[in-house]
Amino acid sequence: MRDTRESRLLLVLLIAIAFALITVDIRGGEGSPVDGARQAAATVFGPIENGVSAAVDPVGNAIGAVRDSGNRHDRISTLEKENAALKAKLGSDDRTNSRVRQLDAMLKNAGAGRFGIKGAEVIAIGAAQGFSWTITIDAGSNDGIRRDMTVLNGEGLVGRVTTVGPSTATVLLANDPDFTVGTRMEKTDELGFATGQGSRPLSVQFLNGKAEVKAGDRLVTFGSSKDKPFVPGVPVGEVVRVDPSGGALTRTVYVKPYVGFTKLDIVGVVVQAPREDPRDAVLPKKPAKAKPKPTPTVTVTVQPNGDLVDGSGKVVGNVNENGGAAGDQQGDAQQPGNAADDQE
Repeated sequence: MRDTRESRLLLVLLIAIAFALITVDIRGGEGSPVDGARQAAATVFGPIENGVSAAVDPVGNAIGAVRDSGNRHDRISTLEKENAALKAKLGSDDRTNSRVRQLDAMLKNAGAGRFGIKGAEVIAIGAAQGFSWTITIDAGSNDGIRRDMTVLNGEGLVGRVTTVGPSTATVLLANDPDFTVGTRMEKTDELGFATGQGSRPLSVQFLNGKAEVKAGDRLVTFGSSKDKPFVPGVPVGEVVRVDPSGGALTRTVYVKPYVGFTKLDIVGVVVQAPREDPRDAVLPKKPAKAKPKPTPTVTVTVQPNGDLVDGSGKVVGNVNENGGAAGDQQGDAQQPGNAADDQE
């Protein structure tokens, strides 16, 4: 149909009639004059509506399925987030348990050595001083931390405090090449100086070049004047190798430190030194040596008939089995004597 003036007038007329019929239908209520026409239309168009509805239902179902799928996807996403949160919680619990074990070991060492310590957490590794082996802890001057205080953990000597701020402090680790600490050997009391070598064992030189040192010997800190920077009795490490002197006045001894410097988390700063040197009290107990298994022994007795009998009464051999030929030879040697007797 072309868009003409007559067609537009017809469209306006139909719209006006439609509004008039709607108004009459609403005012008429149940007795509406158009009710019969409505029923007739329902009779004519009802089957068509059902057919269209049947044809459209799969589309509606599909739309509902997509909507439900979206809901299920949202629910799965929610469950995945809940599982991730649970895993994170479990991971956090594992980390908490690990930190509790570290703290417990550190407090145990502090108690054995009578050290007054301030616990702290490592919050950074390798401060701005360069490539030195350092850590930053979350305790500073506000917590009573001062320069040149000994730092330890549940394993042994960590290092010493070098720089202090209001709420943080920098610790030079014992494996740093610029780190040196006086040491004392367990039991023999031989004194020396340990120097850090990065990721390699500590290098220790004893004052006595002829000191008897062997792998497995253990060292603790000797202590400093007025306990700065080191308090005595903190475990340092265990001897792993001894180099011959080679004509030098002292030998070089290599010590594996007890502390793992690449996995530090909880540390303690010694804010109060012990009244007395704890000596070797803080060193970990050595594992008990396994007792050698006894070698079983078997008792064998010789019976009159030559049988060899063990402790359970079982015959395990006979002495005549290998000596029968010798017996025969002895019998043959006696035969001439018998002949001489016959001649007499």
